[in-house]
Amino acid sequence: MGNATSGPTNYQELPRFDRGWTFLWAEKVHIKRKDHGIALVDARGVVPVPASILSVLMLGPGAVITHGAMEVLAGNGCSVLWLGEGGVRFYAAGHADSERAANLMHQAEAWADPIRRGEVVRKMYAMRFNENLDEALTIQQVRGHEGVRVREAYAEASRQTGVAWSGRSYKRGDWTRADPINRALSAANACLYGLVHGAIVATGFSPGLGFVHVGKALAFVYDIADLYKVELTIPLSFEAVAAGGADIEGRVRRACRNLFFRRRLITRIVPDIQRVLGLREEAARIVTHGDPLDLGLGIWDPDLGLVAAGRNWAPNENAATAEEILERFGEPEEGAS
Repeated sequence: MGNATSGPTNYQELPRFDRGWTFLWAEKVHIKRKDHGIALVDARGVVPVPASILSVLMLGPGAVITHGAMEVLAGNGCSVLWLGEGGVRFYAAGHADSERAANLMHQAEAWADPIRRGEVVRKMYAMRFNENLDEALTIQQVRGHEGVRVREAYAEASRQTGVAWSGRSYKRGDWTRADPINRALSAANACLYGLVHGAIVATGFSPGLGFVHVGKALAFVYDIADLYKVELTIPLSFEAVAAGGADIEGRVRRACRNLFFRRRLITRIVPDIQRVLGLREEAARIVTHGDPLDLGLGIWDPDLGLVAAGRNWAPNENAATAEEILERFGEPEEGAS
């Protein structure tokens, strides 16, 4: 992965996301360079992470990263995303291995070929229906079936929650005039777009080359997000409105954050993108920064198994504390040039 391989480099081949870790989420930590990797530091101690095993580092609120850490991550082919809480907002991305364009090229070729583009569109609709579509149906007919399915999803959510539904209607420039359910749907979909956008950018695809949606900078984001709306954001929005209370947008954003994390949505998005584009599907895993032992990091002990690293195991009062470790990490970064 990245620059760790030997021999000639194929600059059109992205690192495989089923090798090592894929998406590492970190928030409320200080990320610094340590030797040939990075270290996640907070009041509980230090978690060293080899940069060579990472494909995507997702930075949430409170995460601070140094120049040295970015340098070693870029050198190992790891993309870095700056996201909102729970990954439901996409702010920016730092791309590594920009010369490796295999996924982008595959997407562009499928987009530019009318036959292949039609196949991708049919596959997207089939995934929404979760069934095979009659090949005799035209794209217009399939789109009509999709419209009926979405309309029925809104009606069913309305029946189950008792929230009145009179259709999707809102104006960006006049947000307050929309009814609560339309505001809830817009807030939920914005959260979904943020997570999908991050996954698309992190894996080397273009958010602007859409197949169903066209002409917008996030066209492909809307294509992929539509795979999940009936399952996730529509029922969530109706339930949030039915529950009542003020600040519907804030409550929906928090509910989306929890639902997306609970369903491990990020691990579905990458394989789904690959599936619709006819690429080999690769498993994606997300690892959060918590107890280092949960990440499989520590010191091996023949009797105890894995024990905590980043501390002095001497049985006396001179053992290093977390505060001392933090103070030590305040010095110039290890391995920085």
